[in-house]
Amino acid sequence: MLRSTLLAAARSGGVKRMVEGNPLTRSVVDRFVPGTTPQDALAVIRELAGRGMSVTLDHLGEDTTDADQAADTVRAYRLMLSELDSAGLAGNAEVSVKLSAVGQQLPHDGNKIALDNARLICEAAADAGTTVTLDMEDHTTTDATLDVLSNLRVDFPWVGAVLQAYLHRTEQDCRDLAGAGSRVRLCKGAYSEPASVAFQAKHEVDRSYVRCLRTLMAGSGYPMVASHDPRMISIARQLATETGRAAEDYEFQMLYGIRPAEQRRLAAEGNRMRVYVAYGDEWYGYFMRRLAERPANLAFFARSLLSSG
Repeated sequence: MLRSTLLAAARSGGVKRMVEGNPLTRSVVDRFVPGTTPQDALAVIRELAGRGMSVTLDHLGEDTTDADQAADTVRAYRLMLSELDSAGLAGNAEVSVKLSAVGQQLPHDGNKIALDNARLICEAAADAGTTVTLDMEDHTTTDATLDVLSNLRVDFPWVGAVLQAYLHRTEQDCRDLAGAGSRVRLCKGAYSEPASVAFQAKHEVDRSYVRCLRTLMAGSGYPMVASHDPRMISIARQLATETGRAAEDYEFQMLYGIRPAEQRRLAAEGNRMRVYVAYGDEWYGYFMRRLAERPANLAFFARSLLSSG
């Protein structure tokens, strides 16, 4: 119930204004969103690279219903990719793109606009020598996102996809995307979805995650294991061994600000560890989903506000 409430609040304009207007919020948000500018992101990349970790960057923004705003997001990504190249950090970072931030929700030709805009970002990534992963959003956009992925991979076969284990359809999607050259980030899912399309109980989501992970590990693509769950991490390592994967044949992914000690431990043990780093001014929706994912995050938020008061 708490998770559903927080996810509903993530889309509430009134709650957004209240949270953004609270002067105490920013210090808490910094745990999950380390800054607003490319320079802030570059500083984090350098720090994590020094610890043997790589990064996927998310320029925050979603549910864009204005073509100019979508174009601004594309420019921000292209600027970030140019900065990565100039700083010699393109080998340490890729970018993650939400199609809703680049025009997917526009009322006319949204999918085509999102495809065209995503292609511009992929071109900049190719020039910089890095890659792009398409983030997944709520279930109503899954087919359209996978269609954009298919189109992009004609010219940019390294474009990655995100699949969410809590959706009933995801096992089949994993089978479809487990082929050679495919890059798939498997996460549990962060949106509030109805029982008609998604598993609701934690144990059901966990079981689906393992089934999906088994398919990806047995395939010939590159699995990206996005989980903070120690049990899922242990299972992933076991499946990698069983399927003959070396450390460079898959990677773990975690969110910036969540279990940083575990991130460092996995990297120090020789595992590929990539940290999802979000930056930018449009942090509210992302922040609320982080609170919804784990009760400990909400407790941290509450303690921080009380101690700052």
